[in-house]
Amino acid sequence: MADVRSVVDWLADGARSAPRAEDVLRELCHRMIAAGLPIRRAAVFVNTLHPNIFGRRFTWQAGKGVAVVDGQYALMETDEYLTSPITAVRANGEPIRRHLASSDCPMDFPVLAELRSEGATDYVAVPLVFTDSSVHVATWSTQQPGGFTPAQFADLESITAPLTRVAEIRALRRTATNLLDTYVGRQAGERILMGEIRRGHVEAIRAVIWLSDMRGFTATAERLPPQELVDLLNQYFDCQVPPILNHGGEVLKFMGDGLLAIFPLNGNGDNAPEVCTRALAGAREAEILIDKLDSPACVARKNMVRFGLALHVGQVMYGNIGGGNRLDFTCIGPAVNLAARLEKVAAQLGQTIVASAEFAQHVPGQFSQRGECTVAGFSAPQAVLCLTAPQQ
Repeated sequence: MADVRSVVDWLADGARSAPRAEDVLRELCHRMIAAGLPIRRAAVFVNTLHPNIFGRRFTWQAGKGVAVVDGQYALMETDEYLTSPITAVRANGEPIRRHLASSDCPMDFPVLAELRSEGATDYVAVPLVFTDSSVHVATWSTQQPGGFTPAQFADLESITAPLTRVAEIRALRRTATNLLDTYVGRQAGERILMGEIRRGHVEAIRAVIWLSDMRGFTATAERLPPQELVDLLNQYFDCQVPPILNHGGEVLKFMGDGLLAIFPLNGNGDNAPEVCTRALAGAREAEILIDKLDSPACVARKNMVRFGLALHVGQVMYGNIGGGNRLDFTCIGPAVNLAARLEKVAAQLGQTIVASAEFAQHVPGQFSQRGECTVAGFSAPQAVLCLTAPQQ
């Protein structure tokens, strides 16, 4: 216990020298080996809140470092997951130990045969019980002849409690990040985690504004059963969100069938041509993907998904706006109002993608003027420009 005390103290102090979760497991295993624990393979399984994954697995192997795997929800229906000792520990909250070096060791989990074939002589899976009573799991295995000694096993047990606290702290931080990324976007989420949570805490930034909606949504909503409508909206937004994110944009909010996103410019705005080019590329990709939704292979109810999109570049107020303690991290300003008006004009012109003159000037040759519109707060009518370049 004397040698492992330094490992316990390191964990109790928050494993400060390991900034990332995978760094914690890597350094922990190295410290355990230095303290005399013959670890050959270790893993930590932690659940999380995320729209696409239910948890993460961190696996360390001697000489190979740490591998991180995100567990998709579909994994929970597979034999690999259902027959895993991890699932058993999570279900009953009790540790599992298998003396693999023993000829009469029960091989009741498929992974045990794999470990034994690799030379493992002992395997331990222990519950990490968080303060909310949720059960997560850590596993340890060794190739030491005879397995872990009683003293070594006691050392492993002494590590469980402080490791649990470190895992919970790191998991809570990741959960907060996941939730903020999911509901407000990555850039806004980073600002919120850095402390920008006061109402009225806003800043003026220049950005490309993306504002879109689905054509004929009201009529569509009246025809479709509620669940089919939700499924259609999710497919529709799946056509826009990845192109926005892949081209450096940030989705700020969904408003029914509407979507508001921004592509921030740098401080002096001299990268406007490059940002506008990226935003336009994302718009073209979204248009192509939405067109494909009309194929019978994608959506049974076809010929009903059309969208309109307005692109503008200008100054917006970006930050916390709301009432009481219920805030929204979003952007407002005349530039957003102009984008909204342009999007409505696009429908009147029968166009999918329209832009303001301010946006079009940064992507020369891509747009031509088709008309003007009046916008509250603007003294002069605003030009409406439509795409002239061939669609790719």
